Amino acid sequence: MDSICPIGSRCATQISSLLTPPSPLQLQEYYHNLLSARQCSGITVKQDVNFGKGLYADKDFKEGELVLKDPMFVGVQHSLNKIDCLVCSFCFRFIGSIELQIGRRLYMQQLRANESHGCDVGSSSKHCHDMDSSDEEESTQQCTSGSSKTKVPLPEGVVESLMNGQLVLPCSEKFSLPPAVPCPRGCGEAYYCSMSCAEADWESSHSLLCTGESSDPAHKEALLKFIKHANETNDIFLLAAKAISSTVLKYHKLKEASVEEQVKHNTSCVSNHNKLSFLLEAWKPIWMGHKRRWWDCIALPDDVDPSDEASFRLQIKELAFESLQLLKTAIFDKECEPLFSLEIYGHIIGMFELNNLDLVVASPVEDYFLYIDDLTYPNKEEVEKITQPILDALGENYSIYCEGTAFFPLQSCLNHSCCPNAKAFKRDEDKDGQATIIAQRSICKGEEITISYVDEDLPFEERQASLADYGFRCRCRKCIEEEP
Repeated sequence: MDSICPIGSRCATQISSLLTPPSPLQLQEYYHNLLSARQCSGITVKQDVNFGKGLYADKDFKEGELVLKDPMFVGVQHSLNKIDCLVCSFCFRFIGSIELQIGRRLYMQQLRANESHGCDVGSSSKHCHDMDSSDEEESTQQCTSGSSKTKVPLPEGVVESLMNGQLVLPCSEKFSLPPAVPCPRGCGEAYYCSMSCAEADWESSHSLLCTGESSDPAHKEALLKFIKHANETNDIFLLAAKAISSTVLKYHKLKEASVEEQVKHNTSCVSNHNKLSFLLEAWKPIWMGHKRRWWDCIALPDDVDPSDEASFRLQIKELAFESLQLLKTAIFDKECEPLFSLEIYGHIIGMFELNNLDLVVASPVEDYFLYIDDLTYPNKEEVEKITQPILDALGENYSIYCEGTAFFPLQSCLNHSCCPNAKAFKRDEDKDGQATIIAQRSICKGEEITISYVDEDLPFEERQASLADYGFRCRCRKCIEEEP
């Protein structure tokens, strides 16, 4: 593979610079600036000789207090989940309207039903959870008026009326959503809650990854092949594409700013040394993350015999190579050539494999039907004449969360403990894809803030087996006490 893709040998020096771990001083400076920019008070990032980075309390936190809200560096909604949930492609907030969300679900259900009956119609198409167990219980709660287990068809025209806004459901104004703003370049894939999110996404990565009609045909075809491959294999490749695109765009922004400054002062042109420094600066959000090559760190599936491990890891490497070749065809940038080496691609995906957080945003559709269920007689009886048939048509899974995966720069610094003092937990007011960390108990100033990467209620051996995927054996207080 290296002989077919010689970037590794051609750019060996630059790749080595990109993969050289940052010094403790560089880490401290980066996270200090990041915390300041995000106005995060009460926490700091420190480097430990034995355990690497960690997040520490700079003040006392009470149980239930917000510790951190962390916007993602890159995130992606699972491709199949896009069928059921229309969300902002940048912040992952639900958009459109309650009626549109329900109408899309029902429309897709009809398409699936038609497909299962043989009709020739089209269809679209880990780590610590960003949801506490209490949320999971609530998400499975059914309205007492109940949605039936068997979906009940609606009269003809109802689904279309929901989707085009002709049918307005009672009380839906209490659950207003931002209007759906389509990608200005018309790709038909990206939608946003506002123009500010559309612009931010365009500047961060979408300008390179947009498949709109205004895109170059060859560029569009190559991108569509890459996206199809990622959707069919592993959508972690889509995250890697966003990370590389973000780095490329930031590199050119830094270079342009330098050229403008040099023109202003009538100095010499940009040197190769400066170009590398721009690339290193643009690379910083990835540089700071803990990285191993994907094919080295991915957990061996249960159905793969240990004797076949070498073959399995080679297959994973070949899969990454296939994805990289498709991405190179679509967005290759000669000045940022090292980013398109298999070594860099493998480390980026490996960083996501080890550090990603599940992206979960609760659906307002659930809140809507629970609100209807809580109405009192006689209002409830009148309202349910309209809403109950729709609820029955949706079936028992009447509300599906937005689900995906994302990398969060600060959350990824949180170390594991089987008796953690904090947890990833979405509150009622948390409507977007930011990582939200809440104190699970009182946290004292100077104490390290920890979360559990696995279910801490599992038996000792099961916890240790799950944590082996992360490449370490837990030695927290609970594990030491429970170790046989």
